Amino acid sequence: MKIPFVDLKVQYQLIKTEIDMAIQKVIDETAFIKGKYVGQFEKEYALSYGVKNVISCANGTDAIYISLKSMGIGAGDEVITTALSWISTSESITQAGAKAVFVDIDPDYYTIDDGKIEDKITERTKAIIPVHLYGQPANMDAIMAIAKKHNLYVIEDCAQAHFAQWKGQNVGTFGIAGTFSFFPGKNLGAYGDAGAIITDDEELAHKCRMFANHGALIKHNHLIEGINSRLDGLQASILSVKLKYIYEWNQKRYENACYYSKLLKNVKNVIAPEIRKNVKHIFHIYCIQVPDRDKLRNFLFQKGIETQIHYPTMLPFMPAYAYLNHNISEFPVAASVQDKILSLPMYPELSKEKIQYIVESIREFYL
Repeated sequence: MKIPFVDLKVQYQLIKTEIDMAIQKVIDETAFIKGKYVGQFEKEYALSYGVKNVISCANGTDAIYISLKSMGIGAGDEVITTALSWISTSESITQAGAKAVFVDIDPDYYTIDDGKIEDKITERTKAIIPVHLYGQPANMDAIMAIAKKHNLYVIEDCAQAHFAQWKGQNVGTFGIAGTFSFFPGKNLGAYGDAGAIITDDEELAHKCRMFANHGALIKHNHLIEGINSRLDGLQASILSVKLKYIYEWNQKRYENACYYSKLLKNVKNVIAPEIRKNVKHIFHIYCIQVPDRDKLRNFLFQKGIETQIHYPTMLPFMPAYAYLNHNISEFPVAASVQDKILSLPMYPELSKEKIQYIVESIREFYL
């Protein structure tokens, strides 16, 4: 049996007519850059998410960078974030001119350990970027309390957490801004790179729109220097179609995750992911911890099962951050899991039969 990590082809086949019609309209109207389809998606996403402003951009990395720059965060400033994330989170901080300050992860949920954030706050700290990793919300009650106490911005990295919720409230709506990636493999994914910023702060929205469009809201009237980071019409039209299905897809992912966890409960050596109380986990990633991770991954590959690792090296330990001179002892939890975590296939269309096959293959390896 062949089981891909993500099957975008089967998703496309299920909504092919709608996708093809949406793409054709953009082509017929040559609405490739900005235009009505981009505006339409921004309005639809804002309405669905319950926010005043959606500023679309080229990708999720730019979304973080644009937010930081528009807040005036730069040289001499520090921004706190998690030790476990894709490098987009931390590299955006550095590109803005600030210093990325890493915090270890929670031992149960993989998100930033809110109990260790205050230890890293200095007079130079300007913001916290929690990452709602794998689709599970970070502890936003604790993070917002810390931010309020120390007068810090909170920018939520929601790249893996479209419509995940903390105590009934959508992630991305707690801090001053939320950033999203619509990379094809995400729960809400385009057919290329795409991203967005959400905010209820009108001044910040204004600045982000300018900065993402060469520093101008009106062509040739450049009030500041910015960058070129725009969502194109084709991707916007595709996202508008997919947006109608996101709640259904997120629910199917959750059900698949629960089925995985039920079957894995008595499998030797496997630690299944835990879900925080009072949250809506949307399971962009279903991550387990196992001994002999690389051997198991190769065994599963031989059985036709594709897996991934999110992420094999924690951010503070990457060569890119060697100049910060971090020690493994500073991040004991991240250090302890980076050689054990393994992401299993996860997508809405994943059948129970395939989940059973995956779990039985894991069980077979550990016999």
